[in-house]
Amino acid sequence: MNASEVELNDRIESFIIEMGLPFEQVQEGLWLVHDEADFIDNIVVYHNYPVLTFRVKLVDLPEGKGFPELFRRLLQLNSSSMIAGAFGLEDNSVVVVDTIQSENLDANEFQASIDAMALAVREHYEELKAIVDGETGEQQAAAAEA
Repeated sequence: MNASEVELNDRIESFIIEMGLPFEQVQEGLWLVHDEADFIDNIVVYHNYPVLTFRVKLVDLPEGKGFPELFRRLLQLNSSSMIAGAFGLEDNSVVVVDTIQSENLDANEFQASIDAMALAVREHYEELKAIVDGETGEQQAAAAEA
């Protein structure tokens, strides 16, 4: 790792500190951020020059079960809710990811990525969890009204 990458890592960490988010540095270029205000835990921020990746796990998928409704919904959300980032699958989990260039990164871009992920989780976690748990549309609507 060269000096400019270390400098970028220091700048990224300063953005996390400025946002007032609790975090831990797991290793050089890898942070675990806790956005308690948005009830989102464990946002992984990974710097692999020249890309900064944000990732948060939403829900685990049970083994041996197909999820065509879930996959269809994730694709719909990718085209409407996470324009710059994406919902996806990683191992047996639904995740939200976002990537941005790190070289000319500023605090506003960094915060926008964190905010976009928090918004995606807030708006869609319950719906996606209900699909994974096998609830019907009617059950989801009844739960939303409660």
